[in-house]
Amino acid sequence: MSGPSYLITGVAGFIGSNLLEFLLNKKYKVTGIDNFITGHQENLNEVKDSVQKDLWKNFTFIEGDITESKFCNDITRSCDIVLHQAALGSVPRSIENPRKTFDINVKGFQEIIEASRINGVKRFIFASSSSVYGDHPELPKIEENVGKVLSPYALSKKVNELIAEVYNETYGFNYIGLRYFNVFGKNQDPNGVYAAVIPKWINSVKNNQSIKINGDGTNSRDFCHINNVVIANYLASRVDNNKALNKIYNIACGKRTNLLELSDLIIDKANLLGSAYDLPKEFQPSRKGDISHSHADINKAMSLLNYKPLTFIDDGIEDTVNWFLNKKDERI
Repeated sequence: MSGPSYLITGVAGFIGSNLLEFLLNKKYKVTGIDNFITGHQENLNEVKDSVQKDLWKNFTFIEGDITESKFCNDITRSCDIVLHQAALGSVPRSIENPRKTFDINVKGFQEIIEASRINGVKRFIFASSSSVYGDHPELPKIEENVGKVLSPYALSKKVNELIAEVYNETYGFNYIGLRYFNVFGKNQDPNGVYAAVIPKWINSVKNNQSIKINGDGTNSRDFCHINNVVIANYLASRVDNNKALNKIYNIACGKRTNLLELSDLIIDKANLLGSAYDLPKEFQPSRKGDISHSHADINKAMSLLNYKPLTFIDDGIEDTVNWFLNKKDERI
């Protein structure tokens, strides 16, 4: 076994489990942690079934909570690189329960980065969010230009970035922050009131239900397939250019799709699989805390991390629809 050892927080979640599969296939040693608040054992089972048996032996799972300092200290003692994905997502959930959001996203972040610093972790990669841009009107979004945040969730992610910056300035601790833009793909949970729009709509298609759209459908997002996010994390963990360290990067495709276009694309891709879907669209009030448009400038990541999106919205939706419609999963 050669190369660095990895720790993935939130490993049973959507992004964490995809990272796990990628790193195991690259033959790295991986430790993963989760408390199953939003993660699922099914995601770990999915990875186990998809990788070779000898590679699965390189994975160690530990159940635990990142808000506990002793736990964070114990798990960071023997890893070289931390990929911090654990968080309580969703803008609406954070508005309803800001205390829980701050407990996990801020206190948990501080505990894991502090333990990483104390134990000499070589690099700390963490998930931030496009929600940090808040009400700043500029499109496309450039990392240095942020506005007033519009939700507790967005604030928690902004605080993460500030903590990482202070840890670098004060202790010389190296980090890279990745601002994800509307990530989608396999292993994403389609259920619950806080489910992301793409798995939720694919679930509606599968169950022949109307597609519920918040607002008039003209709101747009820079939807980013999970493959791109996995590659971005890997590049951030392995980049050897010191100028690339201690910075925040947009991770997206650099293109916009509005919700009406997205709903039509999902239905079209489902129909390609042999079904006949023509579902009505049901318009609902806009959600509090949502921004109208999201579009990333990805030049910084392309220049310093050598990042390049590999999967764009058309192929990404086809891949995701195919996975969900053919997946036998108790969550779907």
